[in-house]
Amino acid sequence: MPQIEEVSVDQIKHLVSERALEGETILLNMGPQHPSTHGVLRLLLELDGETVVNCIPDIGYLHTGIEKNMEAKTYEKAAVMTDRLDYLNTMGNNLVYCMAIEKLVDLDVPPRAQAVRVVMAELQRIASHLVWLGTHALDLAAMSVFLYCFREREMILDIIEMCGGQRMMATYFRPGGLWRDVPPEWEDTVRNFLKIFPDRVAQYERLLTNNPLFKDRTQGIGVISGEDALRWGLTGPTLRASGPAIDLRKLRPYSGYEQYDFEVPTHTDGDVYARYLVRMQEFHESMKIIRQALDTLPSGPFRSSNHKFVPPPRSEIGVSMEALIHHFKLWTEGFPAPKESVYVAAESPRGELGVYLEGDGGPKPYRVHWRTPSFINLQALPVLAKGHMVADLVAIIGSIDIVLGDVDR
Repeated sequence: MPQIEEVSVDQIKHLVSERALEGETILLNMGPQHPSTHGVLRLLLELDGETVVNCIPDIGYLHTGIEKNMEAKTYEKAAVMTDRLDYLNTMGNNLVYCMAIEKLVDLDVPPRAQAVRVVMAELQRIASHLVWLGTHALDLAAMSVFLYCFREREMILDIIEMCGGQRMMATYFRPGGLWRDVPPEWEDTVRNFLKIFPDRVAQYERLLTNNPLFKDRTQGIGVISGEDALRWGLTGPTLRASGPAIDLRKLRPYSGYEQYDFEVPTHTDGDVYARYLVRMQEFHESMKIIRQALDTLPSGPFRSSNHKFVPPPRSEIGVSMEALIHHFKLWTEGFPAPKESVYVAAESPRGELGVYLEGDGGPKPYRVHWRTPSFINLQALPVLAKGHMVADLVAIIGSIDIVLGDVDR
């Protein structure tokens, strides 16, 4: 169980108001073991009755040292650790890390691999939003929505397992393309999900969108303006619910997103309800992208043929000594990357997910650093929570959709 260190009066003077030091307000711990903090997050609350005067996030209880551990592995082997960051966006983590390697060493990605990456990343976005919607509704005492959302999420996890052999942490994307090609039944399975899912989204909306209790708990709660959201560096649905239509898939397209027609949902209210509406609309836009990618899915190789960086096909290992030696050397020694640095960003379900990657001429990265949206979005919690009730804080935390593995690295 994490130990909470004692904090002296001098240490908290700059964090809380004079009223707290004089005993007029209450200092209360929320977490780090609390179901509605969505992970081991501790919040130091200053309360006037049940009204939040100040809210101070205290992170670090889930710190794993993943960034430093990645620097001790070859570029390819470090990819498995990306799944352990935001464990609800494993495909997106794989994607941005692979894109960084590909940019660093100038590695091509075949069109088929690009299209499959888009489909799987959008399915992952839907699955992440389903976990968000189910837990957010559960925080506000709507039990049925949680069960329904996880019902549909299981279908997506089955598709991920079909491709990568694992339900969540498949490390399916690899530098230069994919681990292996999608199985023959993959396309029909995805299309079947697309037939079922629109009615399921409508079901969620019937339960929540016009529900007077849900609206009472979310409208006018945790408001932040578009200008303030930009000042705090917010990204993703949390930002778009305040007005700015900033989506990296549109602004700086990657993996072929420029060829797909989709909208960037926005709202201007900037409250918990607006953040809910944006994510509900994103369900439909993700389905639209997936349909277009499937309709134009090219044939051809699923991984680059540049064997300086990519292992040879398994079919060659048993018949070619050169292929066996090359495979062995890549997995034991890795491949060298130039002494340069790159930054690559993608649009995760929570916002801008970026990785800074620096090579030193050897087979291991000299520096790996992640710009994670949960970490950045969490810092605005004091602004969102101030002046609201403790019960509203639960709704506000849920609305910014943090994942603590994405915060503590």
